[in-house]
Amino acid sequence: MTLLHQAGPGDGTVGAVTPPATEPMAAEPMAVGPADLLPLRLTLDDGNGPGDVIDALALATFTTGAHPWARSASVSPARPDATLLPPGARVIRRSEADNRTVVLAEGPGWTLKAFWWRNGGTVNADVTVTASDDRLAQEVLAQAIDGAEEEKPTEEDVVAMGFWHLAAGRGPVRARRRIEAPGWDEVRGNYTRPVVDAFDGLMRLGPDQVNGRLLLMHGPPGTGKTTALRTLARAWRDWCQVEIVLDPERLFADPGYLIEVALGPQRQHHGNQEDSGEEQWRLLLLEDCDELIRGGAKRAAGQALSRLLNLTDGLLGQGRKVLVAVTTNEDLERLHPAVVRPGRCLARIEVGPLTESESGAWLGGTARTPPGGATLAELYALRQGPASVLLSAPAATGGDGMYL
Repeated sequence: MTLLHQAGPGDGTVGAVTPPATEPMAAEPMAVGPADLLPLRLTLDDGNGPGDVIDALALATFTTGAHPWARSASVSPARPDATLLPPGARVIRRSEADNRTVVLAEGPGWTLKAFWWRNGGTVNADVTVTASDDRLAQEVLAQAIDGAEEEKPTEEDVVAMGFWHLAAGRGPVRARRRIEAPGWDEVRGNYTRPVVDAFDGLMRLGPDQVNGRLLLMHGPPGTGKTTALRTLARAWRDWCQVEIVLDPERLFADPGYLIEVALGPQRQHHGNQEDSGEEQWRLLLLEDCDELIRGGAKRAAGQALSRLLNLTDGLLGQGRKVLVAVTTNEDLERLHPAVVRPGRCLARIEVGPLTESESGAWLGGTARTPPGGATLAELYALRQGPASVLLSAPAATGGDGMYL
């Protein structure tokens, strides 16, 4: 923002708002208006941009006294689609650069500046309104930010998870994040009957009921495998810590990495809190491990499959409370027989499309029921998009989202 005093000849510097020189105070006060005290002059140089112009223009009516009242508010986190404008606003300036957006708008008796920016994955916003009277400023501001704040998840909806990767020159690195996880009752209607029956039992499982160390989920993309696992993490969070391995192919290729992730010092977790104490169960989540567990894995991946099996029921996993969840898009018949043999798996669940009748119930009459059933991703696309969605076409990679 550059509201400047009168610049002298050759003066290219950015100045400050400076009142003109006045005569010594007389016995009687002089009738001087705001426009007389602060003549406006805007000077720009190479360091200024459109956003600076909007900053200056937003304060012009306040400075001159045309809109002597100002109200401001911050919104964090803000909804990405929030306009931060009241009904009937007329946008007169807009600037977008480097994940930062500034908008100047006006209406009868008021001016508004909305500024929002991204900090990581969070959108933050500031809104300032100047108006001819204070009540109008409050009303316009309230309308602008109404519904703009993103709904924050409650503690009940959040699960703390660890994210592992092998960093060059640093070795294994773990980042801890809090992830939103729906309750099972919220999402069980997204799955076909056999999947619901299997997860009903898993959700009620306790640490003393673990029989088998491998949780295998297989099925086509878009059927909701990842969502089901996030829900399971929420159900188990009092006794099991979920660790997501971002590079599973490197985990089983590097013994040091494997030992650090699976067998290193453990810390007790109580819900989303960490504390020292007795070793707690941990669930290593490995997504899309087709090459690791398919029929030819032994030849293609060397010792990786052997180390996975040794971790689940071999010497490597003895005495440690480690579970391994693997998701794959492969058919069961194409998986390595050592992976699917009886007694090794805690659960082996095929997450497939909903049947035709289940799809119709899920759609609730909002769209044509697809013949033969559909995946969860296809049903969302059908309900939200045009009726011409081709369910037989491959699902677009950008549309799988959280329903993988």
